Amino acid sequence: MSETAIKAVIPAAGLGTRFLPATKAMPKEMLPVVDKPAIQYVVEEAVAAGIDDVLVIIGRNKNALANHFDRVTELEHTLEQKGDRSKLERVMHPSSLADIHFVRQGDPKGLGHAVLRSRKHVGNETFAVLLGDDLIDARDPLLSRMIEVSQSQSATVIALMEVEPSQIHLYGCAAVEKTGEGDVVRVTGLVEKPSAAEAPSNLAIIGRYVLKPEIFDVLETTAPGKGGEIQLTDALQALAADDEIAGPVLGVVFTGRRYDTGDRLDYLKSSIQLALDREDLGPELASWIVELAPTLEPTLEPTA
Repeated sequence: MSETAIKAVIPAAGLGTRFLPATKAMPKEMLPVVDKPAIQYVVEEAVAAGIDDVLVIIGRNKNALANHFDRVTELEHTLEQKGDRSKLERVMHPSSLADIHFVRQGDPKGLGHAVLRSRKHVGNETFAVLLGDDLIDARDPLLSRMIEVSQSQSATVIALMEVEPSQIHLYGCAAVEKTGEGDVVRVTGLVEKPSAAEAPSNLAIIGRYVLKPEIFDVLETTAPGKGGEIQLTDALQALAADDEIAGPVLGVVFTGRRYDTGDRLDYLKSSIQLALDREDLGPELASWIVELAPTLEPTLEPTA
């Protein structure tokens, strides 16, 4: 739990093209992971870290996100009449999680631009950014630790995780120095999606940030980077290169369970792993997997 309440920002304006045609009419953040949409896991994580004010940055065709966190009185009444308390509680839970706001990004100019759209709501305060593609297991708290580090050292804090060098080109990558705390490093530089040969480490930036309000002024003057978009990584690089702007940039190295839902295969793996961990689903699913495994052909060629 944080000492000072902060707000959370969840960018959710992406088109979700990796999941077409499922995301043609439904936001990718509403794709179910077992029986909850991905974005609900992210909001629950923010709430568990002591945050009760959440701003979701949306694009066009994202009304389903707002509807999910709203009351559905007709459905609630029907479930109450049936006496189905379990389903009623699950239906009502999203609308009671936090004070949730929505703002449109407008032009799709990248993650940095999406974060910039939160400026009026956040004000001149430190805030958290949570990306919906990364789900952090509730049993392995990350955000609360990041908030603690940010507040104790007046620092910008990013989440880092070791990945295989062959995978570093999929992430932003951090050059770091050790500090006196085992899970905390000082970030000296950042590179967006480098090749394995160019990467300064195998520490990848995963989708959690605790940002000081000075980031907004930096984003205002950040030129478009890779993909012609305003990259949050580029703005963080400017902060890391000059402590005078907003103090140090630190990284919390996460070693817990993380589920990547931004890729089709990893999304399926995440759903299976989370279902296996459920008391109501795990035993039967595990039994089915054990039965299925011997029938699988190990030499099948992967499809694009």
